[in-house]
Amino acid sequence: MLSARNNVKGEVCEVKKGVVNGLVKIKTGNEVITANISLESIENLGLVQGKAATAVIKATEVMIATEKAKLSVRNQISGKITEIKKGAVNGIVKVDADCGAKFTSTISIDSIEDLGLEVGKTVYVVIKATSVMVMVD
Repeated sequence: MLSARNNVKGEVCEVKKGVVNGLVKIKTGNEVITANISLESIENLGLVQGKAATAVIKATEVMIATEKAKLSVRNQISGKITEIKKGAVNGIVKVDADCGAKFTSTISIDSIEDLGLEVGKTVYVVIKATSVMVMVD
């Protein structure tokens, strides 16, 4: 078990190796989640095309956008908000992605209000590739 709330199962569809780091693309449903991890981790985990893998992302690393943006962020996944829990400073936003994955984001109450987030609203889950960890069974 992990404390990270976002665990998206899929299959490695591409590995691009650099000198120190590499990009690992994990296909889940009709989406691809890209992780930027060390070459050592790619080798130690035996990540190759076709291998089952899980993208692991902490809720604090998941941003929410109300529209797809032109950003350097590789992962922008559409979905609908299913739940919002508000605390004093931060809130938890749960999103059912169109690809079938479920995401949880921890963001400020100010952001929830500024973006006009509400249950049923279509949003984009935005995750930097360097914030994605990869796990294999």
